[in-house]
Amino acid sequence: MITTAATRSLFEPAELGSLRLPHRLAMAPMTRNRAAADGTPTDLMTTYYTQRAGAGLIIAEAATPSRVGQTYANIPAIYTGEQVAGWRRVTDAVHAADGHIFLQLQHGGRVGHPDNSGLTPVAPSPIPLTDAIHTPGGSRPAVVPKELTVDEIHATVEDFAAAARNAIAAGFDGVEVHSANGYLLHQFLSRNTNHRTDAYGGSIANRIRFTLEVVDAVAAAIGPDKVGVRISPAVTANNIEEGDTETLYPPLIAALAEKRLAYLHVVFADPDQPLFQHIRQSWPGVLIANPNLGWGVPLPADGGKHAAERLLAAGADIVSLGRAFLANPDLVDRLRAGAAINQVRDSHLMYVGGSEGYTDYPTLAEQLRAA
Repeated sequence: MITTAATRSLFEPAELGSLRLPHRLAMAPMTRNRAAADGTPTDLMTTYYTQRAGAGLIIAEAATPSRVGQTYANIPAIYTGEQVAGWRRVTDAVHAADGHIFLQLQHGGRVGHPDNSGLTPVAPSPIPLTDAIHTPGGSRPAVVPKELTVDEIHATVEDFAAAARNAIAAGFDGVEVHSANGYLLHQFLSRNTNHRTDAYGGSIANRIRFTLEVVDAVAAAIGPDKVGVRISPAVTANNIEEGDTETLYPPLIAALAEKRLAYLHVVFADPDQPLFQHIRQSWPGVLIANPNLGWGVPLPADGGKHAAERLLAAGADIVSLGRAFLANPDLVDRLRAGAAINQVRDSHLMYVGGSEGYTDYPTLAEQLRAA
């Protein structure tokens, strides 16, 4: 029987390319700053992801495809043999626990600092971030990024393709190209960060060109059925102001729709917004939607289940949750049972390193035993 949006359940299987997912809840990518200084994943990261292998799909945190693409200290990367080997330990453990895992590929663009990467950040235009950047020595003012030349743009496209090949070598089931949340690809899309006058700036056709070239290169490297793309229409993270959201995304989505990708992942999706409805109507494949549950506020008591069900009813195929998976390694079991959820502890623990606030959240079974 074909399942319609009106009858979809969070807990029924879903198909994603060649994968058969056990349910429709995905773990959203979340930067956690637990990698080694050189970007190599650690044993602690292996524990963290294995604990959460009950997600229908894990989209692992943003990994940089190059040194210059590094955002903050201790984020993972995927451009050296050591990094590939570290990620292989993660994927082997997740697969042994019957999980599925993609890797998000993210170039920070102007969201970076020489104190973190040793290099001057790059961007579509030399327009600095107004926010401070966290470094090992504390918060530092952002620097003016170097404007990418056309040759450097082409080299960056190849960095993404190489990173995708490395991800498959590391055992990932696929990759997600991060074109959202104010990072490099999103910087090319947005008018306030892209002041170029060449083939990569100005018109919408030009501003979407870089994202499309990256996706084409990644799809050619590993196959389109192993490639997802993340977008965040109207999201203003990292000082982004798109300026023309309603006219920017329809041609981008139309061009991506021709590529037969594994999925499109929409950040802070609102089922009541016309743009989300347009995306669902025009996107022919699997649509992953991420609800806006607020930031810096407690999680809803149901862990986001109601918001997820609303998105499924509006046409999403899979729903991604972030902080709820962060604080609840057994989130799916809790939502099935209607059990109470763990709230996120001190938010600074999200990024400080170590096991506290990372791998020490109890499961429901552990809590019941303790009680």
